[in-house]
Amino acid sequence: MSDCKALLAQTCPIRARILEVISTLPWDGLNVRHQVPGLSLYRLVEPAGPFSSVYEPSLSLIIKGRKFVEVGDEAMVYDESAFFLTAVGMPMKGQIRTATVDEPYVAATLRLNLDTMRRLIVDHNLQPADITNRDRGVAVGVATPELFDAFLRLISLTNSPDDLPFMAAHIQAEIFYRLLTGDQGARLRRFVLSGTNSNRVAKAVAWVKDNYTAQLRIDDLADLAGMGISTLHHQFRAMTGMSPLQFQKHLRLHHARELMLAGSIDVATAALTVGYESPTQFSREYRRMFGHPPLRDMKGIMSTDIAIRAGSVA
Repeated sequence: MSDCKALLAQTCPIRARILEVISTLPWDGLNVRHQVPGLSLYRLVEPAGPFSSVYEPSLSLIIKGRKFVEVGDEAMVYDESAFFLTAVGMPMKGQIRTATVDEPYVAATLRLNLDTMRRLIVDHNLQPADITNRDRGVAVGVATPELFDAFLRLISLTNSPDDLPFMAAHIQAEIFYRLLTGDQGARLRRFVLSGTNSNRVAKAVAWVKDNYTAQLRIDDLADLAGMGISTLHHQFRAMTGMSPLQFQKHLRLHHARELMLAGSIDVATAALTVGYESPTQFSREYRRMFGHPPLRDMKGIMSTDIAIRAGSVA
């Protein structure tokens, strides 16, 4: 606890400067607009969620506030003292329970560039550590002053457009280097490097994510990962908190929800679009995941505009 307080004290002036920069940028009630590629900034002045979203491989850093996240069967929380690392694209639930005009929730998310990270691993001889029995695809790590300082310089580039094309890539590479050499670096290197079990399972996870509407054949997925079926099941669950079939179901339901919110599409069409053959089965599984049947869930979300737009909050 004392180490955490010490880190917060060290990062406090840097976070204050980040908040100053963000306060000068246009804001639409959730998203802070800027020109830095790969970076998303968020600002909320009231609680939001629970909301569901499919997260892409990314690094999320809270500048002010706290967020609650559910990944599979695991509940996690992080604040200004920690970062949230998503090594593979996964469906998750999140909630911002406290945010006001005077004490807003402010966060930043940086998309991971795997090609850049592989080059850093090779150039600096950063080898993967031994394989663990439980290599979850998300992690909460220590947010250091050096990490916040790099984010400050990256966000500040929005006020220096002439420097942005050159400097953004270099600062992002610095952030990736700090991730790869930090307290979650060994885990991240296993996901990034080909040939490790984590990377093989990550390929299987990515295939299901990209082909969630297709029929899932576990033996074909095991062949893709270069593993036996039982090994794949074990490693897949360790990484995502779900079996491959459960993971596919979560993806289908999340995407169906997004389709209904975005396009005024009816329940039966949404079910068929994401791969369900039976709208009845779809509605039953939808209610089990989101707590309400599809139509009631849509009405509840649409009654509060901030809940609709909060699906991508860092």
